[in-house]
Amino acid sequence: MKILIINGPNLNLLGVREPGIYGDSSFESYLPKLKSRFPDVELEYYQSNIEGELINKMQEVGFTYDGIVLNAGAYTHTSVALHDCIKSLRCPVIEVHISNVHTREEFRHHSYISPACKGVICGFGLDSYRLAVSALVD
Repeated sequence: MKILIINGPNLNLLGVREPGIYGDSSFESYLPKLKSRFPDVELEYYQSNIEGELINKMQEVGFTYDGIVLNAGAYTHTSVALHDCIKSLRCPVIEVHISNVHTREEFRHHSYISPACKGVICGFGLDSYRLAVSALVD
């Protein structure tokens, strides 16, 4: 089984950016723990701050991989292009957020990508990624 984890804008700053909201660990330090939880799953990771690069990557793997775990960051709340891309893929996409977006600023309460995704997980910190991978594996 092959799953790609994609992080969008500013998530390259995990561990540094607003640790009260996003925690004090980088995704790169979390990834080995995640891989050890799923030894039979090939987990790959990609991060970009550029919307078009996220779309290109999803189109590259969305017809051959078994799933995508996507934290689109702020693009969640603005991107019709990501929504359209997700709808075109064969593999399921799980939307993930580290924080509970529904307890934050009003503009974070709406997701353009949720209707195109298989499911949404938010508010469990970095463990949100584990929950998403579990959902795809099961």
